[in-house]
Amino acid sequence: MRWLRHVFAPSAQRSFPAPCMAAIAAAVTVSERAHTGQIMVAVEADLPLGPLWHGQTARQRAEQAFAQLRTWDTEANNGVLIYLLLADQAIEVVADRGLRSRVLDTHWAEVCRRMQQFLRNGQNEAAVLAGIEAVTELLTEHFPADACAQHEDELPDRPQRLG
Repeated sequence: MRWLRHVFAPSAQRSFPAPCMAAIAAAVTVSERAHTGQIMVAVEADLPLGPLWHGQTARQRAEQAFAQLRTWDTEANNGVLIYLLLADQAIEVVADRGLRSRVLDTHWAEVCRRMQQFLRNGQNEAAVLAGIEAVTELLTEHFPADACAQHEDELPDRPQRLG
């Protein structure tokens, strides 16, 4: 069954057209004014055959994307990846080590639950925007922006289409 979902998955470009990608990028830009964290969004329609054959999970793929996209490469180690695997309707949030001791896994799971409500209804953009909003709340609590300091944008705000 999983094979079929991946073979016939709609493209990430169709699921996240240019206006949607622009809205998500704008939301990340606005979010990052409120905290010193970095948010990255990655969308993948389906897994390549090798990882699919070996049973790679969405979580494993998200952790791989976290590394490949260098989400970990921030000065304060406070990068967060919001990853969607459309064929599995899976959402994963991977947080850098600077957040692991501050934010419980249950909080990240709640971010995914918020997003899942929209994703199940085919509201892809709303799902990601809800995720950005929830991650913003957590980052603002633990890494608030300093009004006097200039904050460098260390990661691209535009969502990444993988695959």
